[in-house]
Amino acid sequence: MTQAASLSDAARGAILSAPRFDAGVHHRARIGFVLIPNEQTIEHEMLRHLPAGVGGFFARASMPREISTDSLAQVRDTLATAAARILPDDGLDVISFACTSGTVAVGEAETCAELAKGAPGAKPTSLAGAVRKALAVMGLSRIVLGSPYIPELNDTVARFLAGTGTEVLATHGMNLNYDTEMIRVAPDYIFDFACAIDRPDADAVLLSCGALRSIEVVDRLERHLGKPVICSNQAMLWDVLRLAGIDDRLPGLGRLLRDH
Repeated sequence: MTQAASLSDAARGAILSAPRFDAGVHHRARIGFVLIPNEQTIEHEMLRHLPAGVGGFFARASMPREISTDSLAQVRDTLATAAARILPDDGLDVISFACTSGTVAVGEAETCAELAKGAPGAKPTSLAGAVRKALAVMGLSRIVLGSPYIPELNDTVARFLAGTGTEVLATHGMNLNYDTEMIRVAPDYIFDFACAIDRPDADAVLLSCGALRSIEVVDRLERHLGKPVICSNQAMLWDVLRLAGIDDRLPGLGRLLRDH
């Protein structure tokens, strides 16, 4: 006799009359990320490293293809609309604008205000804000800044950091104009690049830009350089998890996610 045949009519009726529910796949937290149009690194890295029970959900704002201060500032007009498209019925715990230089171009406070319009129930944050908080929690005040940016963008990020009390000892960019170039920078080159820009008087090396695959080498860099290394996606991962009340320590991603 099959199991189905062994069910009484009453038992079968009870099963069919009422579904059973559990807490769901993303029962610990739901985190939204607003990306720029051609970004291809962040979605992969967030989904790879978010702990079990934490969901990552994504939408894209609009801007021109070239990465410059003026083009990035145009993201502001669609941040709220993009945020509103992410789980509009169930809602989010945290919403982040996942672009370091874009946050700086729009302004950190204005970025959060636009995100809050689109996802009013979520805690708003940004990638540049995550970097700011990461440097503060680790007590890092003297850094060298490396990025894929053109000089203009490096200068705006350096000014943003200086405004938060961080001394930027030097800036180094790769002079790339498009996300489609930035996403292809090899992690072994990022490792060599960070070693080349480090200097003894720096508390830390900051690798800016969510398009760079820096998170793949951040732990190895810290061991090699003997000092903290902060990179954009590592800082954002830490920031959104802590804002969501997730205190998991994640190994292999640098001191920030291991110790804070």
